Amino acid sequence: MNLNKVILVGRVTRDPEMRTIPSGQNVANFSLATNRVWNKDGQKQTAVEFHNIIAWARLAEIVNQYAKKGALLMVEGRLQTRTWQGQDGTNKNRTEIIAENIQLGPRAGQSSESGNYSSAYAKASADKPAVAETIQDKVPTINLDEAGNPIEESDSKESNSVSENVDTDSPETVMPF
Repeated sequence: MNLNKVILVGRVTRDPEMRTIPSGQNVANFSLATNRVWNKDGQKQTAVEFHNIIAWARLAEIVNQYAKKGALLMVEGRLQTRTWQGQDGTNKNRTEIIAENIQLGPRAGQSSESGNYSSAYAKASADKPAVAETIQDKVPTINLDEAGNPIEESDSKESNSVSENVDTDSPETVMPF
């Protein structure tokens, strides 16, 4: 089995350059910097790697529109090495990452609270209530005793309305959900 997969999280080092090739397809080139931090003899050491990224089609348009210098991105893709002959007659190589998926980091000025989501996701879900809140509002809480029968509680309106619908005397208790 073979696998050619790259996942990087880093900062854009220059604004993407987008162009259209003769076939009409868009392509964007940009560079991503990733940091590596480690301790050596009690001293903090850092190293920076720069990666050349190529994005095609709609992904190129999105990167060109939203990713600017300094933006945090996650890039998922594959390695590809190109070889060509330079003007001086020497063979040249360049290894690039062909982007297959890109997640945008938080926009400048966003709080760190929403920073874990891509800005497109955060914007799309801002108008909708969270799924957990929606489900929690619709599903009543039912307290059960050791035998699995509902316990009637007078404190909660929801508990009373649910327990009224359950026949606790029958051997086959049907739960209301």
